[in-house]
Amino acid sequence: MREFDVAIVGAGLCGSIAATMLGRSGRAVALVDPSRIYPDDFRVEKFDDDQMRVLRNTGLGKAVLAASTHDRSVSVSMLGRMAEKRISDQRGFDYGALVNLLRREIPPSVAQIHAKVTSIANGADRQRVTLSTDETVEARLVVLASGLNNGLREALGIERADLAQCQSITFGFDMEPAAGASFPFRALTCYGEHPRQRIAYITLFPIGTRMRANLFVYRDLGDPWLSAFRAAPEATLAHAMPRLARWTGPFRIVGPVKMRPVDLYETRGYLKPGVVLVGDAFATACPAAGTGARKALVDVERLCNGHVARWLATPGMGVEKIATFYADPEKTASDRRSFALARDLKRRTLDESLVSWARRWAKLALLRLRWAKTAAADASSRLVAGAEQPLEAPAGSPGPRP
Repeated sequence: MREFDVAIVGAGLCGSIAATMLGRSGRAVALVDPSRIYPDDFRVEKFDDDQMRVLRNTGLGKAVLAASTHDRSVSVSMLGRMAEKRISDQRGFDYGALVNLLRREIPPSVAQIHAKVTSIANGADRQRVTLSTDETVEARLVVLASGLNNGLREALGIERADLAQCQSITFGFDMEPAAGASFPFRALTCYGEHPRQRIAYITLFPIGTRMRANLFVYRDLGDPWLSAFRAAPEATLAHAMPRLARWTGPFRIVGPVKMRPVDLYETRGYLKPGVVLVGDAFATACPAAGTGARKALVDVERLCNGHVARWLATPGMGVEKIATFYADPEKTASDRRSFALARDLKRRTLDESLVSWARRWAKLALLRLRWAKTAAADASSRLVAGAEQPLEAPAGSPGPRP
């Protein structure tokens, strides 16, 4: 038996960050995951500036910046019309490559154990984790960062409660101009042109030298549209978003088309001594709303930047300690915001009422007004800067008089 302060189950995004943060703080940490190298996986593929702020609080912001591609600017289309072009600070990456990079940041003091967890025996003082290798790990605290895996939760008496089955479906693929050259933008976001197409938006952004696309749709898994898209993605996308080619020109979808349906669920009965859940192990988020990664990052940052240290400072690991994490104001606000944005985006996307159409046109007008004001301010700044530049004296002319 090996003894630790903390045993982390799962070495994806949440688990790897937690292991690094707690290992750097001097805790005795075990990180348990069956894979030595994280496999290619279609999950989050970019962070926005808000998510990067949370990452900086984990101490891993610089590592992520080095492994990602900065979009710098983004063009936004609504109702098939260009709404604005603005500065952007989003970072694109391949999820598997990012997780493997984060694993390399884990301090050598962290014991990385490559095995499956078969059972967890929890209590108010010590937790016992049994592995597929017949090894046993004992720790004061177990952090369950095992994602969508339901087996360990159920064994602990934690129930999954579905809030919305197949809340959304995300497609991921690479795009390139049909005629070669390059796209006339650094990044592009186009919202669905009509509710009947059930498309929230498509976003194009760079990862290295590739242009990556994420398409978010609201359809049931049995909808034949999904099969049609996977069989003929260019034609299906062009039919669903006929004005997209205004901004992209003729395009090709290259490489595999990956699909990920997402159920929204939360957990019940999660308040257990010695065990805390983070990320998707606690509750899922809708990728279309753009809050999934942030919700997971907030979970890990809040847990490791205060709660764990306080818990380990005194004997025991009862539910009164664990409850303080689930009641953390930043965590609870993040969870509420994530669910509210997911619900509201789907409702607004599918709403065909006159009021909803009026709101879409009003938002388009507001974005265009903001774009015009920003362009005018930039032009004014350039004129002022040009006027303040001193004129160069002709060659051979006398200098200023004393």
